[in-house]
Amino acid sequence: MKILITGANGFVGYYLVKELLTTGHFIIATGKSESRLDFTANNFSYEPMDFTDPFSVHDVFEKHQPEVVIHAGAMGKPDEVESEQWQAYLVNVEGSVTLLTNAEECNSFFIYISTDFVFSGKKGEYTEEDTAEPVNYYGKTKLEAEDSVKEYEGDWAIVRTVLVYGQPASGRSNILTIVKDKLEKGETYNVVDDQWRTPTYVEDLAKGIRLIADRRAKGIFHLAGKDKLTPFQMAKETAAYLGLDAGLIRRVTAADFTQPAIRPVNTTFVIDKAKAELGYEPVSFREGLQKMFSR
Repeated sequence: MKILITGANGFVGYYLVKELLTTGHFIIATGKSESRLDFTANNFSYEPMDFTDPFSVHDVFEKHQPEVVIHAGAMGKPDEVESEQWQAYLVNVEGSVTLLTNAEECNSFFIYISTDFVFSGKKGEYTEEDTAEPVNYYGKTKLEAEDSVKEYEGDWAIVRTVLVYGQPASGRSNILTIVKDKLEKGETYNVVDDQWRTPTYVEDLAKGIRLIADRRAKGIFHLAGKDKLTPFQMAKETAAYLGLDAGLIRRVTAADFTQPAIRPVNTTFVIDKAKAELGYEPVSFREGLQKMFSR
C-alpha cells in the first residue's frame, strides 16, 4: 500500500514512519518544513506539504494517490493552543478537513490521531463509547476534527492515545528526558501528582496504528499503556530506574501551576477493544523505560 503520513518530522510521526517502513508498504512522509528524517529505504519518499494549504495538499495527493492516510500532524501543546486559538483551529480543524476532502477523492482509508484530552477527566477509565467533553481548547479542536472524520464518506479510524513517551528522535524533550537531564545536573523538578494517565510507549502506539492500517480496522480505538500513573509517579520511577536522586523530584498539585490550558484530572483509558480486535499488547511502564533508555 501507499501510506501518506502527516507530521512525519514530529515525535510520533518519526516512529510511525520507522514502524511502517518495516512492512514493505510505500511510505510518503510529509511535513511543513524540509525533512528531518534519516531514512533512506527504497520504499520511502518525503514531500514537503503544508496541510493547511489546499493547493499543497492537492498536489501531493494527486501525485501519490495514497491508499491510506495517517493524520498525525497537529498543534499539540495545550498551552500554545489556548494562547493561539485562531491558528490552532486553522491547523487542527480546517487542516484536517482539507486532508479529508483530498483523501475522499483517492478513496483513502483515513486514520486520525486524536487525544485523551477530548475527555473531561471527571471519571477516568474511558472507553471508546464514553461521551467526549473537553475542558480546554486543544481538546475542543481535536474533538471537532474527530467529528469531521466521522462524516467522511470513505473508511476511517480514530486513534486516541495518552501521554506518549519514548526516546525523542531529534533532540526534543519530554517529561522523562527532562527528569533525566535535571537530576543529572542536581536540579530539583516539580511534577504534578493529582492527574492520572495511562502513559503510552511510542513504539506501542506506532505498532497499534500499523495494525489498524493493515487490517483496515474501522471505528474508534483507544491505544494507551496498561499502567495507571501520575506524572509524579512516572518521574520517580524514571529516577529509580536510572539510579538518580529521586529526592530532587518535588510533589506538587495542578493548583500550584498557572497554565493557560486546564488539564483534565483523570484520562486513564480502557484498552480492551484494541486488545480484542487488533491484538494490541502494550508494554508495562517499566519495560517502556528500559526500551527508551537502552537506545
